[in-house]
Amino acid sequence: MQVGANRWRFLQQSLADLDLQLRKLNSRLYVVHGKPIEVFPQLFERWHVHLLTYETDIEPYAVTRDATVQKLAAAAGVKVDTHCSHTIYNPELIIARNMGKAPVTYQKFLSIVEKLKLPKALDVLPRLPDGMQPVKDANEVNDTKVYDCPTLEQLVKRPEELGDNKFPGGETEALRRMEASLDDEVWVAKFEKPNTAPNSLEPSTTVLSPYLKFGCLSARLLHRRLQDILARHPKHSKPPVSLVGQLMWREFYYTAAAADPNFDRMLGNAYSLQIPWQENSDHLEAWAHGRTGYPFIDAIMRQLRQEGWIHHLARHAVACFLTRGDLWISWEEGQRVFEQLLLDQDWALNAGNWMWLSASAFFHQYFRVYSPVAFGKKTDSTGAYIRKYVPELAKYPAGCIYEPWKATLSAQREYGCVLGVDYPHRIVDHDVVHKENIKRMSAAYKVNREVRTGKEEVDEYELKSQGNAKRKARAVATGRTAKRKR
Repeated sequence: MQVGANRWRFLQQSLADLDLQLRKLNSRLYVVHGKPIEVFPQLFERWHVHLLTYETDIEPYAVTRDATVQKLAAAAGVKVDTHCSHTIYNPELIIARNMGKAPVTYQKFLSIVEKLKLPKALDVLPRLPDGMQPVKDANEVNDTKVYDCPTLEQLVKRPEELGDNKFPGGETEALRRMEASLDDEVWVAKFEKPNTAPNSLEPSTTVLSPYLKFGCLSARLLHRRLQDILARHPKHSKPPVSLVGQLMWREFYYTAAAADPNFDRMLGNAYSLQIPWQENSDHLEAWAHGRTGYPFIDAIMRQLRQEGWIHHLARHAVACFLTRGDLWISWEEGQRVFEQLLLDQDWALNAGNWMWLSASAFFHQYFRVYSPVAFGKKTDSTGAYIRKYVPELAKYPAGCIYEPWKATLSAQREYGCVLGVDYPHRIVDHDVVHKENIKRMSAAYKVNREVRTGKEEVDEYELKSQGNAKRKARAVATGRTAKRKR
């Protein structure tokens, strides 16, 4: 997994804040370096461990890692106690309630969780009595900093890539941001994600997703706080567009991902359509670095690279542009870029959203394409967002800042930004390619339907054959074989 400088910083700040909070409770955070298969047997012996407890994870790497650690613990006589609290509901329980399969629609998911008992958020831990502080082991006696949190310099190998620290990591900031977001209860009650602005200069949503991803904020705590507010405001928005609905999207993707280890790739993925995407390294590079020639798209990608966060609807726009809308490049490539740059990068949510936006899974109205021009104009007609993140175009008037190619060469010179010199020409013509790509998607859907229909026919034939074989076997076993006609 690639991790960008901004996310390393967020992680480092989160660890440092966690250590600070634990020290207030007469404890501390121990950061141990090394491979789990090597480190844990040593810790079991050195620290005389009797119980190992940890948070379960659904990512394939983590599942394999944890299974290995459990075996090591069993061999050392260490009891293992696991918990599932990173999500509101346990994905395995939802799958079990759905006949062993993950629900593939959001509404079906909601119908299942509505019948489940809502787990409670834990209260703040009490402070340990004086005299119960952790005892230093031999390693710590020799080196007092051996278990300290890594420094920013140790984690961030390319500090020049660090952008503005708009979203500091840690529980302290998470709780502050949550309280600030929920302070206006009317705003909470009326919140509808589609009505927020993807290109506002200040975030139009809570920006709590990085804190949920890193465990700085409990999803159960946020859910409970939201439910308390909505109880005081009976006339409120509903899922999927409400704030509670946003939390449920997170739960939905976690559940779907838990059922398929290939969730982050097209091949072998039970959910994803097989689409013949094309490779184009030049176009991918231009998209990833905000040099497509479409100012709205480029502003979004530059904000992502600088700050590590972009609005959910902005993600919609750039994901559609990369895949089915304009560039016809696989969602897996976009997923990798987001994996590196997003503060809130999450294995399940990242893959799930990319499949959705590329119309590969969960959403199939592939003919609904985001315009890289008109979509941004809806909420920022003057282009203030573009002027901030694409400063080359700062002097362009509102009339052509979304479409600089409409400015004459003399006007471009007057505005101080000549296309092809100071800012790139469009790498594709949206008005042309999006129509071609709709035809491509239609053809891909047809092929997938034929393959799926053929598979269903084979499965039905195999079921019938198995049924006939079982009936013959029962007949032989009971002596009720039919007499051959003469």
